[in-house]
Amino acid sequence: MPGWLPRAMVLALALYACFQLGSWAFDQVIGLLTNVLIAFFLALAIEPAVGRMSARGMRRGMATFLVFIGLMIFSVGFVVLLGSMLAGQIVDMVDDFPKYIDSVINWVNQTFRTELSRVEVQDSLLHSDWLQKYVQNSATGVLDVSTTVLGGLFRLLTILLFSFYFAADGPRLRRALCSVLPPARQTEVLRAWEIAVDKTGGYIYSRGLMALISGVAHYILLVVLGVPYAPALAVWVGLVSQFIPTIGTYLAGALPMLIAFTVNPWYALWVLGFVVVYQQFENYVLQPKLTSKTVDIHPAVAFGSVIAGTALLGAVGALIAIPAVATLQAFLGAYVKRYDVTDDPRVHGGPRPRRGEPTLSRIRRALGGNGRTGG
Repeated sequence: MPGWLPRAMVLALALYACFQLGSWAFDQVIGLLTNVLIAFFLALAIEPAVGRMSARGMRRGMATFLVFIGLMIFSVGFVVLLGSMLAGQIVDMVDDFPKYIDSVINWVNQTFRTELSRVEVQDSLLHSDWLQKYVQNSATGVLDVSTTVLGGLFRLLTILLFSFYFAADGPRLRRALCSVLPPARQTEVLRAWEIAVDKTGGYIYSRGLMALISGVAHYILLVVLGVPYAPALAVWVGLVSQFIPTIGTYLAGALPMLIAFTVNPWYALWVLGFVVVYQQFENYVLQPKLTSKTVDIHPAVAFGSVIAGTALLGAVGALIAIPAVATLQAFLGAYVKRYDVTDDPRVHGGPRPRRGEPTLSRIRRALGGNGRTGG
């Protein structure tokens, strides 16, 4: 046996053990790293407000605290208002549930020439196997739901704590980072930080503006249909559809449909149709225009970044993908050397030049010239 073979085997086993240990450690801390990443982008989003308050003489820690208090008051007030509204509507729906069943059964009997009755439908539902299984699963899943809620609250507190430290100690954090870098690299890091603040703020601004437009549009629809709690529902649709990625649109439209159903079942279909139509208008008209002005990123790049972020980090990746890509694009754009584009008609979508024709004549012909120079 060669003398190097045992050492090579030991080295390979050691490398494999280190790889497994690293994979295990990464799996254990991936949740914490994700929370820190969310907190960092949240700190970047509130950085302009904290910076303006700090520039006016207020201590940075106090400015950050006031910004967080304002956000928490708004969030708690919105949740309480929405929760009370939803609870009242659920009670009304339970009280009127027999009436809804009667209206649906009458429509089915008139349309399909059947002879159904509410008593038969209720008995079939109460004695169905899927309902019994659902009740059993709900009873056994109470502990899981409680664990999930507690875990979500702990994660939220972790994110808020890290984001508070990032925002309050932003200058100290930048100094600590720059202290281990040479002067040239310090300039690049500070420039990247400034770009990240601008792009993240622009992204939040564009989302807030789209939430406002969406809320106003849905508010007008709900008022026209006579749906109760139109202001609260409009705020719900605007915020949820813009700040919850991927499934936010469906969650936002479900609640107005539910409330509209209590007024008139056909109103729920009107709300569904409006949500679908408005979503297409937002995706193809409104969002590209606002994104190009605030984040300066192509709609196709934004769409691809959201897909990539979802594949990597799920909903969190979808939420932070656009500001992250916009920051990277703006940072690289400052260092990528660009050249003048040749004056070829094919650049502008013109016709292909004829073979054998001089290049200058091709260009002049494509640009509307007659091929002669004036004297």
